[in-house]
Amino acid sequence: MTVPVRSDPTTVEVKLGARSYEIVIGRGVIASLGARIAALRPGAKTFIVTDENVARHVLPAAEAALVQAGVKSDRVVVPPGEGSKSFAVLEQVCEAIIAARIERGDLVVALGGGVIGDLAGFAAAVVRRGLDYVQAPTTLLAQVDSSVGGKTAIDSSQGKNLVGAFHQPILVVADSALLDVLPEREFRAGYAEVAKYGLLGDDAFFAWLEANWKDIFAGSASGSSAREHAIAVSCRAKAAIVARDERETGDRQLLNLGHTFGHALEAACGFSDRLLHGEAISIGMALAFGFSATRQGLVSKAEATRAIHHLAAVGLPTRIKDIPGSPLALDQLMTLIAQDKKIKRGALTFILVRGIGAAFIETGVDQAEVRAFLSEKLAER
Repeated sequence: MTVPVRSDPTTVEVKLGARSYEIVIGRGVIASLGARIAALRPGAKTFIVTDENVARHVLPAAEAALVQAGVKSDRVVVPPGEGSKSFAVLEQVCEAIIAARIERGDLVVALGGGVIGDLAGFAAAVVRRGLDYVQAPTTLLAQVDSSVGGKTAIDSSQGKNLVGAFHQPILVVADSALLDVLPEREFRAGYAEVAKYGLLGDDAFFAWLEANWKDIFAGSASGSSAREHAIAVSCRAKAAIVARDERETGDRQLLNLGHTFGHALEAACGFSDRLLHGEAISIGMALAFGFSATRQGLVSKAEATRAIHHLAAVGLPTRIKDIPGSPLALDQLMTLIAQDKKIKRGALTFILVRGIGAAFIETGVDQAEVRAFLSEKLAER
């Protein structure tokens, strides 16, 4: 499978009736941010939420695009990292939006990675009982996953994303050129979410990733549009699932492949740089394939090994022992898993697999089986 070189942006529609919106993907599309906002909301002011890292590298271009289109803007800059998905920082952002006299007809702009998208989106959901917002994702993970679908949240001391709301953006502007300066570790972590779309429901896409992942990492240097193609395929996959199940009552749970294990690992590491979100999801997906193969007999060991091998080949962690620092505790992981959002009346729900591209939702998973499986993985050396 080859990918044609494109100079024009790719547009993916998230079809939600009157609340449908476009995801615009391409190199340099951040320059069109102001014009697109002016076309959608003539006369609206904007309020940008970003972090210190993005403010240094991307904020000037975003603000210039708004000025060029005659769009007034204000901003708040928060510390980078998962720690900003907190009640304290949410309060700071909400107060800043209100102080800037942003009205219901105005817009919030989430300029940053997944943390900023979740934080700004949740602030938009609650200030003045709901403001519209635009996602301008600056990381691979945000461009292929967290900026799409309207899930916004902050973290609780008891787990990740436990306080939030479903609140759809009105536009997503994903500039792939911004990924050229993304630290390699962050880009690799974002790739875990790209691989997820192949692993959960598109075996042909996964095979294409196996053959083309180096071009995705190389970006513009590869002379192809592999990166934009991977982003677009990922966004189309998520858009289709969100259109079927916006509120995560059915099929949308499939997008959580690897997340039940992954979120527990992330929380156990204190939501820190010790384990990035995408790295946690990589380990989580490897565990989901391993659990499906060895404990449930759902998928062949060869198929599970193939999935895990690809994650490892791109440099992602796939084992709990790959996490640096002190060993994690089994009891803590089980407690965190018991706080997963997919829990129903105390019963565990996992996304398991029958093969690459064949994920499914399994309810009532035996906690004793999960505990025994994790015990084995924690004991590996």
